[in-house]
Amino acid sequence: MSLIVQKFGGTSVGTVERIQAVARRIVSATQAGHSIVAVVSAMGKSTDVLVDMAKQITDMPGPREMDMLLTTGEQVSIALLTMALQAIGQDAVSMTGWQAGITTEDVHMKARIDHIDESPIRQALQEGKVVIVAGFQGVSPSGQITTLGRGGSDTTAVALAAALQADMCEIYTDVDGVYTADPRLVPSARKLTSVSHDEMLELATLGAGVLHPRAVECAKQHRVHLTVRSSFNEEEGTIIKEEPDMEQGLVVSGIAHDKNVAKITVADLPTKVDAMAKLFAILAKEHINVDIIVQSAYEANTMNVSFSVSGDEVKRTLDVLLAHRETLQFGYAVAEEHLAKVSIVGAGMITNPGVAAQMFNCLADTGVEMKMVSTSEIKVSCVIPMAQMEEAVRSLHASFELDAKEAAVVHGVC
Repeated sequence: MSLIVQKFGGTSVGTVERIQAVARRIVSATQAGHSIVAVVSAMGKSTDVLVDMAKQITDMPGPREMDMLLTTGEQVSIALLTMALQAIGQDAVSMTGWQAGITTEDVHMKARIDHIDESPIRQALQEGKVVIVAGFQGVSPSGQITTLGRGGSDTTAVALAAALQADMCEIYTDVDGVYTADPRLVPSARKLTSVSHDEMLELATLGAGVLHPRAVECAKQHRVHLTVRSSFNEEEGTIIKEEPDMEQGLVVSGIAHDKNVAKITVADLPTKVDAMAKLFAILAKEHINVDIIVQSAYEANTMNVSFSVSGDEVKRTLDVLLAHRETLQFGYAVAEEHLAKVSIVGAGMITNPGVAAQMFNCLADTGVEMKMVSTSEIKVSCVIPMAQMEEAVRSLHASFELDAKEAAVVHGVC
């Protein structure tokens, strides 16, 4: 008998009818002889609704109370799915993150999993039950409820699969697998039968919403057999594995985009040997994730440093910089918002020169302004104006010959 961890996203459990469909899928797997642990997200856009409600009360809700609030969304889902299973004769039990033994670091809203005591889940499995676990959440050593950040249910599923040494981890979503671009934006996007861990990690980090980056990182580290497929049909999904297949000779496997980007510029920073180290150490201490970094000389003794952050982090980043202005001795800091990031990703880029040039030419021909650029062996990213993002993604997708003949099928949220 094999053990499978299945994760169902918000769209998959967005209505009572969809929850009942998920229950039938789980029962089908148990009837085939599998033991099932299902990780579930909050229903539909209920997390967004909770966030909006909090912001109606205060512009800056406390992170502890936000974790207390947001974890309720997953608790609704696990209870309803367990009821749906029991209603069709399948013994099942729901568990919150802490009941499932998930211990995280003592950080709110973006905690990392430190340890999983899988004994409660194993006990329930031995009793013949399907275990339904709330994704996205855990508990700190001090007993505080924590969340793993948006999209953290993927991480919960992969981490549980690793801890339980599951035979497979299936991520169920509203598309049939991993596509060459977001099919909502590029209807001609193609589904990939397989993609390497490294390519998937880049795509996820750069904005491809089908998988959370930390989930891919965890799957690679623990060699979790990971697949992405649709909860709305029986189509084969995309396998995430160690080595790429170089599918159909593609140099570029996909186009990713992130529409929530801002550029921060710290001006007149002293050109001291440790200036950059101090700047980014301060940001790291405040858990501010920095992406692309560009340094430019301004005068003999000063320089400007620009870096990109999430659009949600702009105010906090500027507040942190202002609080440490005397220590860093910079002149001023300014933010440029309403930006996006478009990226090309592909293992084939390692052995094919000229890919970056093709990307830049494509964007130039489309009239897209490039504000920042970052490269690695298997990706090139450009920060551009938000207003030009959709056109840029479609142009790049066509330029690298990724278009399919038929439009992709996407199931929207009810």
